[in-house]
Amino acid sequence: MLNPKHITKLIIILLTAQVSFAQLGLSHEIGIITGPVAFKSDYGLRSEFETNAGNTGFGIGIVHYLNFAYQASCNCYTTDNYFNDHFKLRTELSYNKTKLEHFGEFVDPERTSENSKQLRGHKGEANNFDIGMQIEYFPLSIRSFQAFSYKLAPFISFGAHYVSFNPKVSTTYGDGNSENTLNYYQPWYTQVPDPINTKPVDVSGGSTWSVVSSIGARYKLNTSSDLMIDLRGQYYFNDLIDGLDHDLEFNKYNDWLVWLNFGYIYYLD
Repeated sequence: MLNPKHITKLIIILLTAQVSFAQLGLSHEIGIITGPVAFKSDYGLRSEFETNAGNTGFGIGIVHYLNFAYQASCNCYTTDNYFNDHFKLRTELSYNKTKLEHFGEFVDPERTSENSKQLRGHKGEANNFDIGMQIEYFPLSIRSFQAFSYKLAPFISFGAHYVSFNPKVSTTYGDGNSENTLNYYQPWYTQVPDPINTKPVDVSGGSTWSVVSSIGARYKLNTSSDLMIDLRGQYYFNDLIDGLDHDLEFNKYNDWLVWLNFGYIYYLD
């Protein structure tokens, strides 16, 4: 489950880093992001369109940027070097939620086995709270973008997020008891000789780290605000983000997601 001590420590570290940069007189930007999430988990078959289209949710977040190109203390540009003119530091607090169910050939309506019925009855929900940083690289000049030399500024980013996850599970099979292992797909429990994981359905929650990368663009609205779009990929260092981690051979990867963000960014300084 969520460890308040870990979250508090991380927030303090991030705030300390932001304050340290702020003391240099750098300018700040703040914004809000939201958009659809496609969650890639152990529910359904990853290679099938039904899974990719069906297990979708939404995300929302608050972002803060340090703009190295502008000196707020003197209302002027900073030293003209490549880093200042092409990089921004992004801090983010965000939340995403996705309803999950099984799709693909194993749950086709014509399949009437108990295993198929167990899969059809099994539903889940991924709930994730993120806090972290990303470095954004703008191939075009940030100064020129702010001076309206062009309206569109593409970027790529890379970073790390600390994640608190709290999945949920339910089932309509059997007696509907989500704690009864007999109500879930039995090969998760019986078809693995000497299984490593004896509890494939686990919604106790926890925390982990993830790597985040995205590609996107800013659109200049006026001197004090931009619109933003970015397509994010996020890979978790844990396979229980969705509450499901079985040992069958087709469970090869940890959970990950793709998130299409639309945002509004406001320049504070």
